[in-house]
Amino acid sequence: MQDLCTTVLHCYYQYLGHLLLRALKGNLIMCYADIMSALLIRATGWKLQMAYKKSLEALGIINRLVTSGDIAALVYLWNPFTIVACVGLSTSPIENLFIILTLYGACTRLVPLAAFGWVMATHLSLYPAILIIPVILLLGYGPDAPPRKLFLQKGYCKTGDKNSSHVHCAQEEMINRSKEQIIFSRRPVVLFFFWATLWSIYVLVLCSISVKQYSSLWEMFQRTYGFILTVEDMSPNMGVLWYFFAEVFDFFRNFFLIVFHVNILFMVLPLAIRLNHRPCFLAFVYIAISSMLKSYPSVGDSALYLGLLVLFLDELADMQFSFFIFCGYVGISLLSPVMHNLWIWRGTGNANFYFATAIAYACLQIILVVESVGAMLNHDRKLRKLSVANLQDDES
Repeated sequence: MQDLCTTVLHCYYQYLGHLLLRALKGNLIMCYADIMSALLIRATGWKLQMAYKKSLEALGIINRLVTSGDIAALVYLWNPFTIVACVGLSTSPIENLFIILTLYGACTRLVPLAAFGWVMATHLSLYPAILIIPVILLLGYGPDAPPRKLFLQKGYCKTGDKNSSHVHCAQEEMINRSKEQIIFSRRPVVLFFFWATLWSIYVLVLCSISVKQYSSLWEMFQRTYGFILTVEDMSPNMGVLWYFFAEVFDFFRNFFLIVFHVNILFMVLPLAIRLNHRPCFLAFVYIAISSMLKSYPSVGDSALYLGLLVLFLDELADMQFSFFIFCGYVGISLLSPVMHNLWIWRGTGNANFYFATAIAYACLQIILVVESVGAMLNHDRKLRKLSVANLQDDES
């Protein structure tokens, strides 16, 4: 009997050690992915800062910029949402890595790298497909810059008869720099579509080989993309769709599925038209909106767009309600697990308790997107006023 107990305990400890080893390996992979993401965010921030500084100098605006890339990398790496996603062995760090890789490749115009990141991010999750618009703008126009119509002001494009040769030369230099700002480069975009097609074929061939003995490629799409679009799993999460579709009548289910999914697409074109001069910030807005309206959101999605938000510290310095949004995120992070525990494990609460935190979380994300876009547009208006003032000083 003692030998039997010893054998059982030995097997138990072996099994426990195997589970701990697997968890440790998984955590190491996620940690490596988060560290790589932080380094790519830092490099992307440095590229954006250098390009933005040159654009301000072209407009005659002198401004000290904060090293937002370093701060954004630290915010992403030490964000509690990032740590929770890593400890929970979520696949969000891998998805975030490919999304950041896409933005980094587009900012540096490494077209094969940007295409690879976009294809892999879209393969892992359907929603990064809308990032193709910011990527095209990044490859065509370059990183974020002040509005291009600032370079096309009448004062910059008209040399006239000036008594001072210095002013004349400065205006010619402004005209040359403005042409560089407004020309859309088509060659990187064409190369991007070529490499994206190549990587997509490569990934699909590998998937067809791996699932050949189990099912077909079409069934794989049904179990992945179809699972995302049909919202079959009603398990409670941080989103709002699970509660809504649990209550809606089956007769109207398909109609509301179309409405919710098309709702993301309705915002793509207007935002792209208004923020076409800031493609990286546009990518942040797209990621925040998709993480709010996607079928199965996670805290890793919030960690990604909060890290990207810090890349625009200079532009969003005057954003209102920032303290309120910060306190709201802290409160939701504390209340959501409590309400989930009261409802699922203790049985002393109900679904409305937990869903109230999900509604508050969605409202906070809406406020964050609206306030950040408003602050960015206000910053562009300030730049326009400064450029006009500098132009008047030069003419006088």
